[in-house]
Amino acid sequence: MANSLKSKKLIIVISSPSGAGKSSICKQLLKDDPQLNISISDTTRPPRDNETNGTDYNFIEKNEFERRIKNNEYIEYANVFGNYYGSLHKDIQNSLDKGFDVLFDIDWQGSLQLKASNQPNLLTIFITPPSKEIIYERLKLRAKESGDNEKAIKYRMEMYETEMSHQNEYEHVVKNDNFEECVLRIKKIILEARTKLNS
Repeated sequence: MANSLKSKKLIIVISSPSGAGKSSICKQLLKDDPQLNISISDTTRPPRDNETNGTDYNFIEKNEFERRIKNNEYIEYANVFGNYYGSLHKDIQNSLDKGFDVLFDIDWQGSLQLKASNQPNLLTIFITPPSKEIIYERLKLRAKESGDNEKAIKYRMEMYETEMSHQNEYEHVVKNDNFEECVLRIKKIILEARTKLNS
């Protein structure tokens, strides 16, 4: 891992089980908060129909991703459902240098790596769904849009318990039983962290 990032800005991690709504929550936070900048991850998975290269993810080849791992270019990376995801150190530092708090939409593996690399001003938030059944319904709906098959849904449901078991490693756990209320709760957590950091 690279050296700790030097900044008086926040590094905000939002994680959840697949289908719990973290990407929608992150998009809403970015829309409402001009002080936030998203960490756009590199990934080796193919783009879904509604995704744009350089906006949702940087879609790259596996051999290029592995070259960047060897060169320690990632502040965090993980293999999720057979595909690599990772955040480039230079991109994060660039956002911090411009005065942004950086928002990470990553899983528990990436969150652990950020903690282990002693990043200052790290704020970690875990989103839980109202129920496991709702996750299954959302994944089925998403599968229709993305072309995932039943096997992919089954695998994500098997991973659900693993992902949920890591929620106690986060500073804050927020239930997404109402989208607007969930976003408001997260905004309040971010505001409190900013106030504490600048006091």
